[in-house]
Amino acid sequence: MTRPSGKLDFSGVRWGSVEWTNLCTLYLRAYESRLERPVLGDRAAAEAVNRIDYDFARMHRSVQPWGNQFLVALRAKQLDMWSDEFLRRNPDAVVMHLGCGLDSRAFRLDVPSRVRWFDVDVPEVIALRRRLYSERPDYTMIGSSVAEPGWLEQIPADRPALIVAEGLLMYLTETEIRNLLQRLTDRFDTGELLADLLSPWGPRFSNSPLLAKASTAGITKWGTRDGHELPEWNPRLNLVDSCAFLDPTKVPLRPQRLIYRVLTALPVIRHYDRMYRFQF
Repeated sequence: MTRPSGKLDFSGVRWGSVEWTNLCTLYLRAYESRLERPVLGDRAAAEAVNRIDYDFARMHRSVQPWGNQFLVALRAKQLDMWSDEFLRRNPDAVVMHLGCGLDSRAFRLDVPSRVRWFDVDVPEVIALRRRLYSERPDYTMIGSSVAEPGWLEQIPADRPALIVAEGLLMYLTETEIRNLLQRLTDRFDTGELLADLLSPWGPRFSNSPLLAKASTAGITKWGTRDGHELPEWNPRLNLVDSCAFLDPTKVPLRPQRLIYRVLTALPVIRHYDRMYRFQF
């Protein structure tokens, strides 16, 4: 079969793998960007998808973007807003996007020229990411598990730090989260941690008999009711803001808005995945 001219061959991305999951998220953001009134409008994601040769028709049937595009876009938008606020106040900051996947946040935000940005993920994801994006003096990719301590030595410690952990901490154990937070606050004098955290229902559902044979069984390891554990584990962290990102009023399409309104009427769904902003 002839490959479209100039396309990147991603056919080796195995269905259901970690890399595939990140490619799905990229596709959902690209799909949402094509709406007349998008929530996120991630044109960088759309440009990336346009450069990839992959069976996106099959992926489309699997990820159901009709509704799921907004789950991705709303969460990313809230983190983008908080990130933008921090960078406006700290134009010489260092940014660490932990568990970055194939996210284009480093390119869709208006990042001040003096900011040093580091995208961190496991080596196999970074290897795929390097095919899409190029490093430059102010932008670096690091292939490492965030649970390993060595990667942090590559980050300048003399700047305010913005740490973004989107869709990450729920997949770490409590011990791994405690150790990661301690390493981060020990290294930097001041900064912010932005993260989404699942409710305690996350690990309960992940470990339920219903998922016993699923590939995602047991993948979610930690959850919280209101995020209070993080400041208790690490007194340098101060919770300054939190919100439920799934806000139906921000969904631009009426059918999806109505469905989200019904779903979020249930507190167990409305607070299943919440956004948190900590300062230190």
